[in-house]
Amino acid sequence: MKRRRVAVTGMGVVTGPGQGIEDFWEGLTKDPGKGPFTIDDWDPSALIPRREARRLDVFSQYARVAAHEALEMAGDHGTAADRSGACVGTGIGGMQSFENLVNAVYHSPRPRPSPLAIPMMMGNAAAADISITFGFLGPATTQTLACAAGAQAICDALRQIQWGYADLMVAGGSEAAVRPASIAGFRVARALSPTDESRPFDVDRNGFVVGEGAAMMVLEEWDQAHSRGADILAEVLGAGTSSDAHHITAPHPDGDGARRALEWALEDAGATPEQVGYINAHGTATPLNDAGEGQVIASIWGDNQPLVSSIKGTTGHALGASGGIEAVASVLAISRGQVPPNVGLREQDPQIPLHRIAVEREDWDPGLAVSNSFGFGGHNTVLVFGPAD
Repeated sequence: MKRRRVAVTGMGVVTGPGQGIEDFWEGLTKDPGKGPFTIDDWDPSALIPRREARRLDVFSQYARVAAHEALEMAGDHGTAADRSGACVGTGIGGMQSFENLVNAVYHSPRPRPSPLAIPMMMGNAAAADISITFGFLGPATTQTLACAAGAQAICDALRQIQWGYADLMVAGGSEAAVRPASIAGFRVARALSPTDESRPFDVDRNGFVVGEGAAMMVLEEWDQAHSRGADILAEVLGAGTSSDAHHITAPHPDGDGARRALEWALEDAGATPEQVGYINAHGTATPLNDAGEGQVIASIWGDNQPLVSSIKGTTGHALGASGGIEAVASVLAISRGQVPPNVGLREQDPQIPLHRIAVEREDWDPGLAVSNSFGFGGHNTVLVFGPAD
């Protein structure tokens, strides 16, 4: 079967650096200080009635608001309902609803858990809500690949359109896991920065800082988007997915899985490493990830490396939403001709063989952009985007 081309025609974000594409883009240049990086003064009432919002966990609210913005940007697509769908990744799902259920059962003198507790906390709630809200009758799926979930959702949506099962998909990730229980769990696992500073690729990096939010893309079959005169932001050229098959939390010491995902993504896109002008790195600011990712990039590109940056110095690590957020940043880098900076980097670790980390926003001649996402359990997903022309 001849694969169909896939366009990005809309994007929406809800993040700590900013809510909405414009605020998000400007926020990527600002040092947020110490984390965790949360959504301040969250109020979705402009798009979600208060009574309805009470029936949605915060991660589902984030997802719906981001989807609203993405679909509004895409414009009147006219896609049939049964040819439209949603793929939404999440690492943890409705953490706040889970905590509320536990408190109601174990810490209340008269336990009265909400009858909506389960549908609010389940991981597929965001994808289900988007399909219900916008009347999508096509595929509605949930990817739970830890920190690779949002990227994998975009990969799976790409395949649905490439292979002819859908003509339009809303895809990305959402997470609202800055909660006492999850913070405590990550803390005892020694994954978090003890100083609550996110410093990707820095010599003094000491762990990630939890963030939250959502990012959604509208992916659309290319000919449909072109024929209706849509503003095509970028093309999704390919994706690669692999497993380390090594450890439940630690990445493969040689970066074998990440390297294969990168190589497969480029092959899937019909591209060579020389065509890549920018890599949005996973860059969690943990000792193992940053060292391994740097080695993998150097092994593929050698001394002819593209520009590289991690945006987790501003967004924090939004877990299952991070791949979606970083995919949006990659497309913005293409559409706006600028690479977002690697905030938090003061002194690069000399053991990390990266030669072109962007410490400030840099202009570039937009070419191919790669977005890396690697998750606990050894899940690796890499996306490749190209300019609309």
